[in-house]
Amino acid sequence: MTAAQFEELEIPVVEAVLRWRFEALVEAGYDAGSALILASHIEVDLHQAADLVARGCPPETAMRICL
Repeated sequence: MTAAQFEELEIPVVEAVLRWRFEALVEAGYDAGSALILASHIEVDLHQAADLVARGCPPETAMRICL
């Protein structure tokens, strides 16, 4: 989803997408603060962010790469 597409969504859908992204990032190994920041940056590829941690990249480093 692009940032432009995200901006067109209704508020309940936006909340659901952000919640889903946050939960997926926490499950991938990010702490809540980092997950919240990454989830809110809709341009960040969620799968890439999760894959970096799954491959052994420390979450702090992965966050810097993604942002």
